[in-house]
Amino acid sequence: MKLLQKYIYFFSFILFFINTCYSEYSSGFHFPNEKEEIIDGFFSKSRHTNNWAVLVDTSRYWFNYRHIANVLSIYRTVKRLGIPDSNIILMLADDVACNPRNQFQATVYNNAERKIDLYGDNIEVDYRGYEVTVENFIRLLTDRHLPDTPRSKRLLSDDRSNVLVYMTGHGGEEFLKFQDTEEISSYDVADAFEQMWEKRRYNELLFMIDTCQASSMFSRVYSPNILATGSSLTGQNSYSHHLDPELGVSVIDRFTYYNLETLEYVTLKSQKTLQYLFNTYDVSLIHSTPGIRHDLFERNLNKVLITDFFGAVYNIELTLKGYKLNRLNENDIPNVKQNTISNSDDKFEKINDNNDLIPKNKYKMIKINIKETSKISPLFLLGFIALISSVVFMSKIIN
Repeated sequence: MKLLQKYIYFFSFILFFINTCYSEYSSGFHFPNEKEEIIDGFFSKSRHTNNWAVLVDTSRYWFNYRHIANVLSIYRTVKRLGIPDSNIILMLADDVACNPRNQFQATVYNNAERKIDLYGDNIEVDYRGYEVTVENFIRLLTDRHLPDTPRSKRLLSDDRSNVLVYMTGHGGEEFLKFQDTEEISSYDVADAFEQMWEKRRYNELLFMIDTCQASSMFSRVYSPNILATGSSLTGQNSYSHHLDPELGVSVIDRFTYYNLETLEYVTLKSQKTLQYLFNTYDVSLIHSTPGIRHDLFERNLNKVLITDFFGAVYNIELTLKGYKLNRLNENDIPNVKQNTISNSDDKFEKINDNNDLIPKNKYKMIKINIKETSKISPLFLLGFIALISSVVFMSKIIN
């Protein structure tokens, strides 16, 4: 009877230990939430090191003034957010700025109030007029240029590039017209993007298109890491926003106009995401239902910054250590006293024994508090003691 009682005690300890370990495993003790947040934050950030923009207007003729205003508006936005002209490929099918019907010569406006000249004196057009063709567009994306193509007309992206492809013009179901003489199909676009992926020409790609039945143009896309948005669903038209009475034509389309309402308030340090941008789309204002496709895109749209595609990447290394610069000749800088910056200067502060000075309120020494990433749970400790006790208890039975 006593032997049976001892076995009951022993198995009770074992069951208690198993139950304790299982409860600890189920509670997530083995993987703290703090680590989960760190890892999730790491993988939610874009891994790109540079940005490129391909901006295409496919329409000719004066009455398509708004399409050129569309693409120049996006051009102004990406330049304002830091993407240089060397990383922007601008394709304009017509030059309405110099059209004889333009009462305001050498200008293009996207608003009837004519406050911002989109053409200005700082614009670099890479493909102009009849150079804007389906062939040249596909050659640009796939890097299949003729040998004499200059560097300025090449998309020199790589596998660390985030690429914005913006297109505007007249289209229909699964096609977009170029120059009213040829068309590019949704299959052509999908295959060009696939070649880009196979040749490691992008890290992530945002395809934005403003045309009738815009969503049909990215319905055939099948390559990874592509996010797409368009002004209208298949079967829907896209509409202009307003016209300028003096010019006699519409000056911008609705989809681009309401995108700009958000983009104009974005800065390079802005934390606004693409999900925030997409949430601003209002069918009652755009007069069509914008399409969004993100099934091929890996990251959560709430983690994708607008500047990941519309802004530049600046790799800047900050240091708290000062560097002393010695003059080669005492006469190089006349009438300048040495040590003019004292430790008591209100604008500077001493940060170490080497008298290295940095501006106040510019950089701060960061104290890193290392926290314990894991702690021993009382229940786990109790279960461990129970196991040791059971082993000792069993050894006494055997002896």
